[in-house]
Amino acid sequence: MYIATSRGADTAAEVPKSGLKRAVTGNVVALGLVSLVTDISSEMVTAVLPLYLVLGLGLSPLQFGVLDGLYSGVTAVVRLVGGHLADRWQRLKAVACFGYGLSALGKIGLMLAGSSTVAIGAVLAADRTGKGVRTAPRDALITLSSDPEHLGRAFGVHRAMDTFGAFLGPLVAMAVLWLSLGSYDSVFFTSFCVAAIGVIILLVLVKDHQPKTRADRPKVSLRETAGLIRQASFRRICVWAALLGLVTLSDSFLYLVLQRRWELGAVFFPLLPLGTAGVYLLLAVPFGRLSDRIGRWKVFLGGHIALVAALLALLGPVDGGILAVLALVLHGVFYAATDGVLMAAAGPLLPEHQRASGLALVQTGQATTRMLASVLFGLAWTTWDLHAAVLVAAGALAVVVAAAAVLRPLRTYA
Repeated sequence: MYIATSRGADTAAEVPKSGLKRAVTGNVVALGLVSLVTDISSEMVTAVLPLYLVLGLGLSPLQFGVLDGLYSGVTAVVRLVGGHLADRWQRLKAVACFGYGLSALGKIGLMLAGSSTVAIGAVLAADRTGKGVRTAPRDALITLSSDPEHLGRAFGVHRAMDTFGAFLGPLVAMAVLWLSLGSYDSVFFTSFCVAAIGVIILLVLVKDHQPKTRADRPKVSLRETAGLIRQASFRRICVWAALLGLVTLSDSFLYLVLQRRWELGAVFFPLLPLGTAGVYLLLAVPFGRLSDRIGRWKVFLGGHIALVAALLALLGPVDGGILAVLALVLHGVFYAATDGVLMAAAGPLLPEHQRASGLALVQTGQATTRMLASVLFGLAWTTWDLHAAVLVAAGALAVVVAAAAVLRPLRTYA
């Protein structure tokens, strides 16, 4: 009964002028502000981490691939835990707050880890555990604070605010590196302070979503959560999201490829994510609105086509600065068309009391396969060469996108 069977679940009618108020509630904006501040903190670390590990500590591409996969994929299991506990306790805000706090503490851990690869891996795992715990409850709060027909726009606004933080993060990281004469610890400490502000904003401004009566608060068991997979439409979304994640090149590797080809200095390396973030910021809301109108699955696959084009641009001439800029622009298009759009597509297929658990299932499959993708790309780069690794990644992604376009997860997503 929770599966949408009409076009209305995936698209929306023409939105009236007053629709923006209805589509984007105060709670969505508050959650966006939390994500904005938190992403400043996170992207400060993300912007310098590849160089810190590869140039600073001398890790090989394969070693970096393992750590990068851990950084992006360790959230897989804890997303399920966070989503399940949030639904079982009906405390979405509390579980999200725990995740944000744990990630903030992880920034201090990077300072204490020194040059130990094992310690760094453990700290990154803790940081990503926090992200995994908070993501599903946060996205569930967005869906429960918005009208179903406007979910694309609501997620677009949230992701735009989130991305503005991602845009500022590398700039702050570069400034701190410059002022501290290249001290990575200074970046990590500043990142912790900013993350702590994000936790405070969450506690003060965000409202939790709780059922009005005890009868509306059913206990959610693990068996019931696993039973969501029996719904054909939701299962297919989970499968295709995971398959596409398996052939998706991680952000860190894309920026490392650009850095190698441009021979960009360490101080300027954090500027590369700005290209992605700037385009994402501009297009997140328009693509969210577009997905409400023409179908979220179309927009989602279109974003992956943009990523294929970005990978092909990386294979252009070594001195092709225009192609490098094009790759960053297409990378931003990829995120604007996929990140929030996938959650907006899956949300209406789930009952309210299992919203966080269901979204966690989608995110878990994607996070797990993206972890494997990082390891495989690092292995391909180490075994073959950079050009061959990128070419294989682009070809594999193109094949899966073509298959997903033919075998659609739900008829109404056409």
